[in-house]
Amino acid sequence: MAEWDDLWVNAELATMTPGGAPYGAVSDGAIAARDGDIAWIGKVADLPAAPGDCARTVHDAGGRWITPGLIDCHTHLVFGGNRAGEFEMRLNGASYADIARAGGGIVSTMRATREADDEALFAAALPKLRHLLAEGVTTLEIKSGYGLELEAELKQLRVARRLGAQVAQTVRTTFLGAHAVPPEYDGRPGDYIDIVVERMIPAVAESGLADAVDAFCEGIGFSPSETERVFDAARAHGLPVKLHADQLSDLGGAALAARHRALSADHLEHASEDGIKAMAAAGTVAVLLPGAFYTLRDTTVPPIEGLRRHGVGIALATDFNPGSSPSPSLLLMLNMGCTLFRLTPEEALAGVTRVAARALGLADRGTLEAGKRADFVLWDIGHPAELSYWCGYNACAGIVVAGSVVKPV
Repeated sequence: MAEWDDLWVNAELATMTPGGAPYGAVSDGAIAARDGDIAWIGKVADLPAAPGDCARTVHDAGGRWITPGLIDCHTHLVFGGNRAGEFEMRLNGASYADIARAGGGIVSTMRATREADDEALFAAALPKLRHLLAEGVTTLEIKSGYGLELEAELKQLRVARRLGAQVAQTVRTTFLGAHAVPPEYDGRPGDYIDIVVERMIPAVAESGLADAVDAFCEGIGFSPSETERVFDAARAHGLPVKLHADQLSDLGGAALAARHRALSADHLEHASEDGIKAMAAAGTVAVLLPGAFYTLRDTTVPPIEGLRRHGVGIALATDFNPGSSPSPSLLLMLNMGCTLFRLTPEEALAGVTRVAARALGLADRGTLEAGKRADFVLWDIGHPAELSYWCGYNACAGIVVAGSVVKPV
């Protein structure tokens, strides 16, 4: 009697388990799924019986590589409008101040997001979400942060939850009410943080629409003390935290995130050695965002060697948003992470699988191991390094989510 639901044979496996062969590779491998989880993984030669006797359905992987499903652990995918006009203005010589005076920047996205209804936001986001799935992204995070008032923030989170119910992927949601100071609180960031802490976070927690809370700790965002208030409120309501930290300057964001046992600290171009050490001690993941680095034409590379030296987990994500990273392509971020930040292809792939899962607090995915969720991708490649090498090419040949074939080979 067949023990498993499905079995894939004739595969090269990049299990992404640490400490063994590069990429955790298993040659001439097989992987079985039962009830949505990985039931068995190893060499075909070690199967307990003939493939047809082991599973109800046997799939021939055709010698393709199989990796864990990719994980995009930092996106701002739900928003109104776009900022292509500002992109053109910048290239024609307009400064950030010029654009802001013209009503642009995050304020323009805030206005468009507030004005859009649920249906409009859903319709705009769904094609991008499907694009990520087509690249093998089986789990992603979606942040709010473009409403900057309670009802608009809840609307973004509600749409994100609806998207997760519509598609095969797992969608995790993050409340980012402390993203920027809205115009009605201009010059009064502390008063706005009062609203975030006293009204927004309690309402978000009660709604059940968010899995975590984020904030933007920066000179153009919120001070460390204001961020501490947000984190204290989040943890009081049982929500884990993460932080946009040290992107434009070193305000001690990495260390602040570590003090609060944040899941991740993201960006980190200006993070200090002390901040990195604190992250290592706390187990806080570093999420690097090469799309924003590229779009903003930054020149300060995140402290990769320091992160490596202290054993901080390094994740990669798209940071997909309408202003500083308008790219819903995690495969492109693999190439950028290697080319711009000098990550190795194995580090980059770990950064969108094993380490990205940690950045979302998900222990049930990110590697190919028995007992983990059966999210994996089949690729038409000759070696896993090709996923970082090819730029603008999608080699995804098949997708399995929770043991179900979403894209057949």
